[in-house]
Amino acid sequence: MNKVKVAVLGTGSLGQHHARIYAELHAAGLVEMTGIYDANLASARAVADKNKLHVFASLDEAVAASDALNIVTPTILHFEIARKLMEQGKHVLVEKPITDNSAQAGELIELAKKKNCVLQVGHVERFNPVFKYISGVAQDPRYIECQRLSPFPARSMDIGVVLDLMIHDLDIVLSLVKSPVTSVDAMGMSVLSQSEDIANARLRFANGSVATITASRVSADRLRKIRVYNGPANPCYIAADFRLQEGHISRLTEAGTVGAAGSSIVSEFAGKKILREPAPIEKAEPLKLELQSFVESVRDKKTPVVTGEAAKQALDLAFEITRQVRESR
Repeated sequence: MNKVKVAVLGTGSLGQHHARIYAELHAAGLVEMTGIYDANLASARAVADKNKLHVFASLDEAVAASDALNIVTPTILHFEIARKLMEQGKHVLVEKPITDNSAQAGELIELAKKKNCVLQVGHVERFNPVFKYISGVAQDPRYIECQRLSPFPARSMDIGVVLDLMIHDLDIVLSLVKSPVTSVDAMGMSVLSQSEDIANARLRFANGSVATITASRVSADRLRKIRVYNGPANPCYIAADFRLQEGHISRLTEAGTVGAAGSSIVSEFAGKKILREPAPIEKAEPLKLELQSFVESVRDKKTPVVTGEAAKQALDLAFEITRQVRESR
């Protein structure tokens, strides 16, 4: 079977890691890494030298040499580049958010269908082992709390914190709850940029589930945590850290039940006890899993894990939150 020919467009803070991972996959014989392209030639050459990669002289040269391309550019460029690529029948992984315009996102989705192209969007937390664990245990989440904080990044200044950071958790929550959003209540403020730097949103779903999501890019700490309270079919409380890839699960059990190694009893009453156990999460690099999944989708002609439709759903919700945040400011 022929190897998928892949190129990376954009060698900035995230694109350089796409290039690094593809260089590793190329060395392992899993893909044919054709090269990288960036309008900033100095940036491209630095990444190429570090990973022993070819630098394309132009976007057209990269497209001609590749079957699939990763778009890791500023959000404002996503639509034009993705459209150009798919019109030529190329498969595309677009970093999140898919675009900064809902209508354009819809156009890309339809173009991918018309041209029979794989359109995957880079919601990388879907490939985090933490998400895999939670989605397997929390089949009926009733309440979800997400916190995503970071110091000021001095990048992605073309978008606010909702499209930059919160959209990760919006995608996670939507994929876990699987029910229509019935109401949104959001607020936020700008601190160091012209867009919102802090935001909080409370979502209610048709099935009665509720989610509270907080995002900040002016924090002193780096934090990516989630707490999930599951429904009566499998009552439990899961608390996990996406950054550290660890967590625990708490359940109500019979007195005398012995948990896994590292378990502890939180409390006991009426012959019952709340047992807290470490979550069996096997650590891995989410971005590497994401890129491998993209290559497999292209090679095997299958639907990607994060489709354009799923990305647009998170994007539309992010736009509504952003609208409310601007009104609150």
